[in-house]
Amino acid sequence: MVTKEQILQWLQSVATVIEKNKDYLTELDSAIGDADHGINMNRGFQKVVSQLATVADKDIGSIFKTVSMTLISSVGGASGPLYGTMFLRGSTAVANKSELIDEDMVLLFEAFVDGVVQRGKANLGDKTMLDSLAPATEAFKQAIAANLTTVEALQKAVAAAEEGMKNTIPIVAKKGRASYLGDRSAGHQDPGATSVYFILRTLLETVSVA
Repeated sequence: MVTKEQILQWLQSVATVIEKNKDYLTELDSAIGDADHGINMNRGFQKVVSQLATVADKDIGSIFKTVSMTLISSVGGASGPLYGTMFLRGSTAVANKSELIDEDMVLLFEAFVDGVVQRGKANLGDKTMLDSLAPATEAFKQAIAANLTTVEALQKAVAAAEEGMKNTIPIVAKKGRASYLGDRSAGHQDPGATSVYFILRTLLETVSVA
């Protein structure tokens, strides 16, 4: 189970992790994108942190909706709409919840994927954030179905996200600005898949501490 307090701590920690890695994310993006992914994501999650106190007494769905609106309004490029839609779909999946049992977490992960697919029109193997998010979701679902604990399932999810992230390196991009490079996009790790990995790893670390 994941509590509302853990969700709030997770979002706070994501902002810290993104800030620490903003130069790395921007470096990845400089090779195949606009060289602003780290800067944009850091701006967005710093804004999210500034809003958390205003929604601390709300349900998890309302918290995610605020995250969504904040990211859409403050993150530039494609990342704002993509991450915003991801959290907006997630907010619907866990509306009125103050704690998330494993089945809720499965619905949340699935909603995240649906949001990214809907907004980005991406498929697995397109060299996008979906390449780490979708494998993580599948790994989490399988782990829960196998009666693993929440933390064990998140460990599986994070491992799958990391593998998916690394698997973007040889892929030729089919979406976004990276696709303009054609074959030259191969050999570079996708920054969106990397930020998804950081976000999921931070969720695992947050839940593991409790």
